[in-house]
Amino acid sequence: MNTSAEQNGRPGRARLNELGFTLIDADNHYYEPHDAFTRHMEPAWRDRGFRWFTNEAGNRRLLIGDRLLRMIIDPTFERVAKPGALLEVFRNHGSADFGIAGQDVEPIRPEYRDRTARLAAMDHQGVERVWLFPTLGVVAEKLMNGDPAFIWASYRAFNRWLDEDWGFNHVDRIYAVPQFSLADVDAAVHELEWVLSRGARIIHLRPAPVPGLAHGRSLADRAFDPFWARVNEAGIAVTFHAGDSGYFESQSVDWGEMPNPPTHLISNFQVVTCGYRPIFDTLAALVLHGLFERFPRIRVVSVELGCHWVPFLLKSLGHVKRRRDWVGLKGDPIEYFRRHVWVEPFAEENVGALVDCIGADRVVIGSDFPHVEGTAEPAAFLEEIGTLSPGVLQRIMRENALELMADPA
Repeated sequence: MNTSAEQNGRPGRARLNELGFTLIDADNHYYEPHDAFTRHMEPAWRDRGFRWFTNEAGNRRLLIGDRLLRMIIDPTFERVAKPGALLEVFRNHGSADFGIAGQDVEPIRPEYRDRTARLAAMDHQGVERVWLFPTLGVVAEKLMNGDPAFIWASYRAFNRWLDEDWGFNHVDRIYAVPQFSLADVDAAVHELEWVLSRGARIIHLRPAPVPGLAHGRSLADRAFDPFWARVNEAGIAVTFHAGDSGYFESQSVDWGEMPNPPTHLISNFQVVTCGYRPIFDTLAALVLHGLFERFPRIRVVSVELGCHWVPFLLKSLGHVKRRRDWVGLKGDPIEYFRRHVWVEPFAEENVGALVDCIGADRVVIGSDFPHVEGTAEPAAFLEEIGTLSPGVLQRIMRENALELMADPA
């Protein structure tokens, strides 16, 4: 058992103990086992969905349909980078070389795949509850080529594995977030009923257009209203997490960039043009295509996508409201954003400025543990934002996430 002195010696823990509350970490991760997508896969897709093979170098690789997963260097996760190894690089505005950082690896820890071990790790970290997201799962949908049948066969299988191994609400502490797509709205509604029956309070959608036969459609297209109506009724929170939104392939190839690069080969141009654009475009669509006007109880959360884009989006929404040919929304688009959107900043960003921009009640905190670009100690966030008032700290590090897990009624 750790002594108080040992706990206080860990980053942020002395300050956390002084504040007198436990954390709600709105961005934790697991590393999937090899059968996360295949254990419950429907028979028709077992030989053409997710398939492992060994390449000429003797490394296990993963095919998703007919496409090779490239973004994750080693999808077996048998050895992984140590958590938080890149934080100092980001804090000092350096160049993040995932290839070099990836050399500082270790065997996978039990808490990355086992919920009992994760609960013990959370106790050790001073974390009361976590929102738990995939590692592989947030980059998989793009490789399914917009095929609704493939997408939903995969997500049904994945969500059943997820509930089996982690639970959508395990002992009111671990909230593993099920994956959704609107490529088939009927399948989405049916799956929503199932995850609600299993205790889910948070779900995930990819921040990207919904794939279609000829071209994509907005997530706020009225064709998807049956799904959003049920979300609105249930009061469940919808998260948009960083992953592969397809922008590397659709937005940067025409500029001579590599499509679907591994993380360590993402170029500076792609960081600038594809990094924040998916969430910027997604939230602009939800506001300007009227989703929040039609469904006043919808709550969405941007996770692991930073916050530097927020002021520009709000300024842009204000600009279109002043256009002489403005039509459509009855209300102010900026107010729709502030009423319906929560944002999780990165630790190295100016969190105080975000609080000033959208209010302390619309900010949540996540560590990205155990990923290399996150923080090894969730409480270490206090070293970045400790100058904020105790009331603001408690709201953004605990209360807001708790409220998002509750029915807003």
